[in-house]
Amino acid sequence: MIQVKIEPADSGKKLHRYLRQRLSQMPLSGIYKMIRVGRVKINGKKGKMDSVLQPGDELMIYMPDEEFATLSKPKPKFTGMKKVLDVIFEDEHLLVVNKPTDLLTHPDRTEHKDTLINRALAYLYHQGEIPENRAFMPATVNRLDRNTSGLVLIGKDGDTLRRLSQEIREHRLQKTYLTIVHGMVMKDGMIDAPLLREQGVNKTFVARRDENTKAMSARTTYHVLAHGRQMTLLEVDIESGRTHQIRAHLKSIGHPLIGDSKYGGQPVFGLTYHLLHAYRLTLADGKSFVAPLPDEFQSVLEAAGIDFID
Repeated sequence: MIQVKIEPADSGKKLHRYLRQRLSQMPLSGIYKMIRVGRVKINGKKGKMDSVLQPGDELMIYMPDEEFATLSKPKPKFTGMKKVLDVIFEDEHLLVVNKPTDLLTHPDRTEHKDTLINRALAYLYHQGEIPENRAFMPATVNRLDRNTSGLVLIGKDGDTLRRLSQEIREHRLQKTYLTIVHGMVMKDGMIDAPLLREQGVNKTFVARRDENTKAMSARTTYHVLAHGRQMTLLEVDIESGRTHQIRAHLKSIGHPLIGDSKYGGQPVFGLTYHLLHAYRLTLADGKSFVAPLPDEFQSVLEAAGIDFID
């Protein structure tokens, strides 16, 4: 019999999910069978598939030590990962990083290894914050597109991840971006228009409220900061977080992001991708984080003759 004490990092996990992570070499059918036949107990009582684990719970798993060792999750291997990480803030629960452009937040079919989350895991592993056989792995609270730079929150434990994710769902986490758009935007404004995502073309469109029930509500507020060479520097706040929301909304009012060819923008100063920077994040408790502008953003500001004190 194996005895395991549930740590705070694994609080709130359902039993089958915890076992799936802890016994990663066991097929899912084997996990289900163990629970069904009573080979897993929580505080002396038979565990159920949807049992929710709490800190301090005593888990009893009925299997030989050798089998448990074989099936348990091996120690993470991050030694080959790039360790470049711009840390803005860190405590025992939260890691806040400044993502550069041209870096995926999560792996996809084009890149499996060098991503922001893998760099963060490598960083935490080398600090000794990802111990062997830990069932919960730190994860991102928000994500940014490959060519969008700026702040990404990473929860180090389950409670923090769930709390901040809920703040996003309830629109209590304020996200502020900086971007440069074509044309002279002369006054502040707000765009309240539903968005429709077309997966086949990887593009978001503004939809009429009465023409498509699949469209998702979205609201974007923008504030004019400065002008230069028929371009405008905007500070943008979003309540929702729809894919490509800022890019689609600003295109809809005739001011696409410079360099954003997918949404009507044109290359300027050699820039061939959109300039969008997640500049500030403010949590529900009032704690706020700011990410300095990347070099390429500063260079465009200078070339356009736009004065902005970062």
